[in-house]
Amino acid sequence: MPVPVPRQRAIPAVECGQAPAASPDSGPSTEQAPPGTHQAENAATRRENTRENPTEKREKPTDTSTETTPGTGTGTGTGTDRTPGVRTESAAPTNLTVLLIEDDPAGSPIVPDLLDQAGKPIRVRTARNLTEAGRLLTDDVHCILLDLALSVPAPAPARPSTDGGGNGNGGDAEGDDELAVLRHVLELAPRHAVLALTSSSDAERGAEAVAVGAQDYLFRDELDGRLLSRAIRYAVERKRSDSAERRLAEGRLRAQENRRLERGLLPTPLLAGSPLRFAARYRPGRSRALLGGDFYDVVRTPDGTVHAMIGDVCGHGPDEAALGVELRIAWRALTLAGLCGDELLGTLQQVLEHERSDDEIFATLCAVDISPDGRRAGLCLAGHPSPLLSRPGMPARLLPYDNNGPALGLLPGARWPRMQVELGAEWSLMLYTDGLIEGHVGGGRERLGQDGMVELVRRQRAEGLTGEELLRATVNEVRELNGGELADDLAVVLLDRTA
Repeated sequence: MPVPVPRQRAIPAVECGQAPAASPDSGPSTEQAPPGTHQAENAATRRENTRENPTEKREKPTDTSTETTPGTGTGTGTGTDRTPGVRTESAAPTNLTVLLIEDDPAGSPIVPDLLDQAGKPIRVRTARNLTEAGRLLTDDVHCILLDLALSVPAPAPARPSTDGGGNGNGGDAEGDDELAVLRHVLELAPRHAVLALTSSSDAERGAEAVAVGAQDYLFRDELDGRLLSRAIRYAVERKRSDSAERRLAEGRLRAQENRRLERGLLPTPLLAGSPLRFAARYRPGRSRALLGGDFYDVVRTPDGTVHAMIGDVCGHGPDEAALGVELRIAWRALTLAGLCGDELLGTLQQVLEHERSDDEIFATLCAVDISPDGRRAGLCLAGHPSPLLSRPGMPARLLPYDNNGPALGLLPGARWPRMQVELGAEWSLMLYTDGLIEGHVGGGRERLGQDGMVELVRRQRAEGLTGEELLRATVNEVRELNGGELADDLAVVLLDRTA
């Protein structure tokens, strides 16, 4: 009698062949098999295992599934996990596990001996129906062999018959049922490779199985161990490749959708009819993101006034970015509705208080409204750095910030005074967030600051840079001084008026 081989996983006693034989109506019993057959050998092994595990002897059989290593013979009713002729205490480890779903009441095996690429035996589990298959479909199963001739596929739809015999040989009805079984298996095991087994006279059915979702099909009556082993390895690798490609495609699609969404959330200035020139630079601090907590917008109202705004929500995550978009859209709507200055900022603070996820979240903001003649502007600051004004023949300077009010969301009932500023006939006004001034200078801890930014812009303008070129050169030099990418979000808006 072969020495019982230790099992590599804990499975029910019936599955391992350690429980009593099933009842006669559930299949032939291995206890009654004649000596010299594989069934007798399985029964002997079961009796030996029962002596080693007496408590398992009282368990009742629950199904007729088997788990064998090909070459041992597939028992009916119970099964073993062993290799023939091996009399050592442990079998060679297997790399692949296959689940065979087939209906063979006579117990004749349809799967020959299987070896993996390293020459190790491939473990085969056998299920007689889809219910057993669902129980045996564990994470260590690599491939499913599905016999398309599987009968009475519970819980698949009942098999209609056109010949009155109820045996499923009804032409199109049979094909529909067989593919329904395959679809049920694919739904049951979406991450597993599936090989369909069919007869050589029914190649069309195998092609249809591949179209439905199987990795490949094989002819049941032409199987040999070498062909099937190679097909299993190919199906497993193809499934892995298909799954990886699908995940990659889904990731790319999500990234594209996110980028389109974020681009759609960036503002489109409304300056039709205005003589002012507009330029902007925007750089989120988050890696591979298009949108940060900084926000800006520019609109021209029907009376000819140009309103510009730039703001910064504390924090750098997606929640802060979403809140920044909400505040920008609210500012545009309130501006187009005719609100300005303290009244607009007070209403915007109410929006922030209702939309923020935490009471500690606040936002700074700078808002300017430029008169239709372009020579004067009103300025409101809510905890935000003051804009930079440049005029021909005069050094760039910061606008007054003595009446700077608190950031939005800090003080209920706060007020934000509006300051009147003279711009002149020709000027350039730059609004920015603190991401432009909080970068480091060199390798030390010193930051650029507002004074360093003013000197930097003065030098760039002295070299004749304006508009987009000025912003591009300024941002690039700030990055170089910082020694790399800036950690904070950055937004810069430039409005120019020429004589």
